[in-house]
Amino acid sequence: MSSQIVSLDSLMASPSPRRGGCASSSCGTSARPADVDPAIWEKIKDHPCYSEEAHHYFARMHVAVAPACNIQCNYCNRKYDCSNESRPGVVSERLTPEEAVRKVVAVAAAVPELSVLGIAGPGDALANWKKTRATFEAVRAVIPDIKLCLSTNGLALPDHADEIAGMAIDHVTITINAVDPAIGARIYPWIFFDHKRRTGLEAATILLERQMRGLEMLTALGVLVKINSVMIPGINDDHLPEVNRAVRARGAFLHNVMPLISDPAHGTHFGLTGQRGPTPAELKALQDRLDGGAKLMRHCRQCRADAIGLLGEDRGQEFTLDRLPAAVTYDPAPRQAYRAFVAAERGDRGAARADALRSVGTVTDDVRLLVAVATKGGARVNEHFGHAREFQVYEAGPKGITLIGHRKVDAYCMGGFGEDATLGPTIAALDGIDTVLCAKVGDCPRQALAAAGITVSDAHAYDYIEAAVGKVYAERFGRAAAVA
Repeated sequence: MSSQIVSLDSLMASPSPRRGGCASSSCGTSARPADVDPAIWEKIKDHPCYSEEAHHYFARMHVAVAPACNIQCNYCNRKYDCSNESRPGVVSERLTPEEAVRKVVAVAAAVPELSVLGIAGPGDALANWKKTRATFEAVRAVIPDIKLCLSTNGLALPDHADEIAGMAIDHVTITINAVDPAIGARIYPWIFFDHKRRTGLEAATILLERQMRGLEMLTALGVLVKINSVMIPGINDDHLPEVNRAVRARGAFLHNVMPLISDPAHGTHFGLTGQRGPTPAELKALQDRLDGGAKLMRHCRQCRADAIGLLGEDRGQEFTLDRLPAAVTYDPAPRQAYRAFVAAERGDRGAARADALRSVGTVTDDVRLLVAVATKGGARVNEHFGHAREFQVYEAGPKGITLIGHRKVDAYCMGGFGEDATLGPTIAALDGIDTVLCAKVGDCPRQALAAAGITVSDAHAYDYIEAAVGKVYAERFGRAAAVA
């Protein structure tokens, strides 16, 4: 995915009319949302999963040191050596802690955007606690400023909460799909707890109780907790508002509702039995219902357990063990320079965003616009339509501009040319979108999108995303447009 790589040099070369007007000591805080405490902002401002703003700039890395799992989920089948699959639980190679440290150092030396090291499987980080702990301790000794993050199903969480907090693991994700054991029993066929496999309501009751207790323990210890929930139509979709209320009451920082992935080719129980995933419209409708509850994460990409790079890209195949250099010396200077650059960018983007919000605020009617943006990072409209592997979807309205999700596609055009027939899946993925913004687009896709009722524009190439979306919205619905 070389087209997705965002280098420090390429970002610094991006147009920025306000560049130089902001001191790095203040720009990092200027991007802080008004409802986020400054101390919390310091923890999340460089974490691409915990901050929507940060995901435009910073990369994560997952190391697959945790192969064993203590529960079975009906949506999970942990296959290995599936480099073309992008979903949780999939890895190309499992690592020992020693191999993981070598790999992290190599990535940190090559990817200045790296800010977070996570352990998310391919099993459960806490079911493999010795390996998880050894990896984190060894990496922290070499790269002390990297953020540590782990994901867990929560079954073993009460046993390790104190140690997690003591190791300065500031971010933990718990997957909680239900708070009702009857619903949980339809999702989890078994758990392994207290040296015994348990099934049915007994298994679900134990798991859900320990998830809630672990969540309470972590939040009491000051650890930021994100809750992942898989939306499964007909099973837990109507129940997830109750999950949202329960985790909010226990101090969860974020709630991330993800669509079920149920392709039969993956071999999961749900995939093989025909359980469908939600449509983008159904997912958005549920997320809209949850507004006002626990704060929602809408920019998740459901990453592989060995993902590397910005959200929405995966550079893992560049850093397999056989491709790592024999010896790597870690130099923190490039990462420090990148953070200084991002601090200035945040100031510029903050000013552009404020302008955009003022422009959408001039529209008095409650009209909304869904805009899909082709971007390869830096919070800019900077990707060719035909090269895009995903589009970030923003909703613009009188109350603001919000990232509400993304649509994955197969890049139809490689090297600037593509076949008409291959546009079909891309157009289908953009169903419901009003406007597409990109850095460049050819006549063929422009005409095909127009026939589907979608406007596409490259007039805002390299603008900040919110600024571009705000301009399009104001032009479409503002006073001047109304008069015309």
